Amino acid sequence: MPYQVFDLNPVDRITTNAVGDPGKRVFYLQARKGSRLVTLICEKEHVAALAMAIDQVLLSMAEGNADAVVEPDAAVLQSMELEFPLDPAFRTGQVNLGYDQATERLVIIAYELLDEGDDSPPSVARFWATPAQMRAFSVHGQEVVTAGRPLCAMCGQPMDPEGHFCPRKNGHHT
Repeated sequence: MPYQVFDLNPVDRITTNAVGDPGKRVFYLQARKGSRLVTLICEKEHVAALAMAIDQVLLSMAEGNADAVVEPDAAVLQSMELEFPLDPAFRTGQVNLGYDQATERLVIIAYELLDEGDDSPPSVARFWATPAQMRAFSVHGQEVVTAGRPLCAMCGQPMDPEGHFCPRKNGHHT
């Protein structure tokens, strides 16, 4: 795929979600500005890290006062589903979060995952959003991440519906 830049500043909508059965889910990051919709494939860890980083930045902006952190509107949280059809621009390899003090917007910067040995520049997507939009993204992202497979109470590893090999149950623990 040739190098592309997706710069949605500001976004009208930003969301994340997963499609598929727990353990086999594909995670997406999606933003819209007007008629332009950009969808990226990402990792569960990207969504979890972004949600945590957004909350940290918002808390810092509120000078440590958790009560001052903007809370998303309930209607916004109910409209966080992905827009179909899903047509991902690329699979992300690295995701960063930034803040522009002049516009008071947070920005998610996602870089394309390139094959090993590929020296071409990675495509990049930048999604600029308000603190309220990002807080909704964070809350929803945390829900998406935790909606996966349940964790084993003994070893902490995800349990598949087909069964679970627990190293603590059989006397072996690595």
